[in-house]
Amino acid sequence: MKKKVLAAVMAAAMVLALTACGGKTETPATTEPAAPAADDTAAEPEEPAESDAAPEENNDAAEPAESTGELIKVGIINNDPNESGYRTANDKDLKEMFVEANGYEASFAYSNENDKQIAAAQKFIQDGVDYLLLSAADTAGWDTVLKDAQDADIKVILFDRVIDADESLYVASIVSDMEKEGQTAVDWLKGQGLSEYKIIHLQGVMGSAAQKGRTKAVDDAVASDGWTLVTQQTAEWNAEKAQQIVQSVINSGESFNVIYAENDDMAKGAVAALDKANIPHGVGKDVIVMGFDCNKWALEELLKQNWNYDGQCNPFQSSYIDDIIKTIEGGGTVAEKVIIMDEKGFDATEITQDDVDKYGI
Repeated sequence: MKKKVLAAVMAAAMVLALTACGGKTETPATTEPAAPAADDTAAEPEEPAESDAAPEENNDAAEPAESTGELIKVGIINNDPNESGYRTANDKDLKEMFVEANGYEASFAYSNENDKQIAAAQKFIQDGVDYLLLSAADTAGWDTVLKDAQDADIKVILFDRVIDADESLYVASIVSDMEKEGQTAVDWLKGQGLSEYKIIHLQGVMGSAAQKGRTKAVDDAVASDGWTLVTQQTAEWNAEKAQQIVQSVINSGESFNVIYAENDDMAKGAVAALDKANIPHGVGKDVIVMGFDCNKWALEELLKQNWNYDGQCNPFQSSYIDDIIKTIEGGGTVAEKVIIMDEKGFDATEITQDDVDKYGI
C-alpha cells in the first residue's frame, strides 16, 4: 500500500499543477465490484463469478475511502453460496462488509472445485488485489498460487476452512475447529448410551476441512468403541443426494438407529426418506438425527424434538477479517495466526426458543 499512497500524493500534486488546463485525477477503477444485492449470489457458482453490478451508493461513505482517495482491493474466493444455509449466510456476511462504504473494492469468485478456485486466485493476483480472502474447496494444492501471491506482496487471509500449506504463506486463518465440532457431536452421541450404534454417515464434499474434521471423530469412535457404519457416503452437502442414500439403505432392509449428517441440508434429506418410510425419528424415537450448521429451521426441528442434535458452525467471519486488514493497513502486526471461533452443540432436550433466535442462521 505504500506504493499506492506515494502514487496518490504525486497525483494530487499534478492536480494542483494542471488546474488551469482542466486536468483532473482519476478515480480508482471499480472492476468486478461486489454489490450487497441478492443478484450477485445468482452468478454461475461453478465459474469464477464476475459481477457487473455497481456497489450500492451510500452518502455516508466510510472515512478510509475518503481520506486515502483509494479503496482496498480484495479478491474473495468462496464456495457456492447455494451450497447450504451456512454458505448463504457466510456469503451475505462478506458482501455486507466488503463494500465501498467501508473502504473496499471487492470481487467475488465461487466454485466447489479446487482447480477452479486456484484459477480464480491466479486471476486476482494478475488483477493486483491487495488482499486475497480464501475459503478453499480442498485443503491441498495451494502452495504455488499462495507463493505467487506472496511474491506480488498480496496478503492472504483464510476464512472458514484451513489448508495444507506453510503458515508463512498466509497472514491469518479465521476458522471453526472442525475436529472439535465433530468430537463434540460424537461425545454427545456416546452420552446417549445406546445398546448398539448402527450409523448412516452422510459426508460433505470430500477433502474439505469440514468433512475431514466431522468425519474423523466418527471414524475414531468406530475404531475404538465398536460402532457400526451401515454406510458412509458423501452426499456433497446436498439434501436430495442424502435422501437417495438413506432411501437406498431403507430399501436394503438393513437396520440403523443413527443419522450422522455433516450438515443440516443432508440431515433434512435423510429425514425426508425416514418420513416417506414412516420411520419415527427424534427424541425417544427409533432413529437419532444429527446435523451441523444451526440453520434456524434446523434448530426449530430440535425444538419440536424431531431432530436430536445440531452442531454450531459460525459463518460470520467478516468482522474478524476486517479487523485484521485494518491492523495491517495501520502498520500493525497480526498477533494470532489462527483465530478459532467459539462454537457449541445443541441438544433437543435442552434447546430453548431463545437459542433458536440467537444462534439460528
